[in-house]
Amino acid sequence: MYSTSDFRKGLKVTFKDDPYVIVDFLHVKPGKGGAFVRTKIKNLLTGRVLDETFRSGEKLEEPDLEEKSVEYLYFDPKDGYVFMDKNTYEQIHLTEEQVGDNRLYLSENLDLYLNFFRGQPIGLDLPTTVNLEVVKSDPGVRGDTATGALKAATLSTGLTVQVPLFVSEGDVLKVDTRTGAYVERAKTK
Repeated sequence: MYSTSDFRKGLKVTFKDDPYVIVDFLHVKPGKGGAFVRTKIKNLLTGRVLDETFRSGEKLEEPDLEEKSVEYLYFDPKDGYVFMDKNTYEQIHLTEEQVGDNRLYLSENLDLYLNFFRGQPIGLDLPTTVNLEVVKSDPGVRGDTATGALKAATLSTGLTVQVPLFVSEGDVLKVDTRTGAYVERAKTK
């Protein structure tokens, strides 16, 4: 059981029999009346975000979530996204709706975590950064380097990020999966 004093961003709780994650929260202590907590919580099954208010000291249960270490194998238009459980070698299939925008960070053999609710897969926990190859990038303009100028680069998964001018096609970049932003050049081919 979690009390409102335990609330933090990313905490997973059960609310109305569904698993939710706390996106944002604010403890409010008015001059008159009892304290309360305003929260934004995201349903892990539907992706819907709710604004909820809880009285101070109110308790929420821990959800029945299981996290499995998996490896991304491939995408098949018929079967969807295919992952392999690293302990049992069982293949797990997710639909395009279940993967959502996370598909832009998936590359073959990527290690990540898959969340299960009551035995059913519901979503992915990506690593903080992933390495992706640049497949399309315009050459930098000579003399533009002093301003910290950026250009667009398309990565192997279809993700487009803003990168410094020195990045070229074939470079492997480290990309933050939380923001979709360029972090650094990982290595060159």
